[in-house]
Amino acid sequence: MKRIAVLVSGGGTNLQALIDAQNRGEIVGGEIAAVISSTSDAYALERAAKAGIPGCVIARKEFASNQAMTLALVDKLKALNIDLVVLAGFMVILTEEMVNTYPNAIINVHPALIPSFAGPGCYGLHVHEKALEYGVKLSGATVHFVSAECDGGPIISQKAVEVLPDDTPEVLQRRIMEQAEWKLLPQAVSLFCQDKLKVEGRTVRILA
Repeated sequence: MKRIAVLVSGGGTNLQALIDAQNRGEIVGGEIAAVISSTSDAYALERAAKAGIPGCVIARKEFASNQAMTLALVDKLKALNIDLVVLAGFMVILTEEMVNTYPNAIINVHPALIPSFAGPGCYGLHVHEKALEYGVKLSGATVHFVSAECDGGPIISQKAVEVLPDDTPEVLQRRIMEQAEWKLLPQAVSLFCQDKLKVEGRTVRILA
């Protein structure tokens, strides 16, 4: 069984999707071994506790830089014997030490169809605000491996979601979560844990 760590900063809705999928037996070959939060008051920690999953805090504010926090996080993940790191609403930009330690073993879900509305500054509601400002008819979610380039790692899966005329950023965010993020992320995690994701350059091949 591969040991999964989920990194969080806030409410933990994507974490809950993973917990629910695990409870349904849909994460094959792996288990959520730890939830690590960058803030002490993240509701995601309560979700972890209710599910009986160990949680801990490595608070960004306690470190002088993102690099210092990243190094502490890497040490913690190594101590926990983690095989896969999942970023689920994690609001800290990790430095290269994380990617170097876990190459093609960090998965992130982005609330848009990369390369649209991606890169520095595109996170949370900002992504949906930009989509609505641009007037796109489709948005969606992308699950990808994390590389040194922000939102630039190999794409595992994507799902398009319709943008409706009266959408607000909050309404669109919820629809993309329900129709795309909460489905794609557990699927990708399960495929990783079954060794069914093969990275070939910028392409990810899903093995039978």
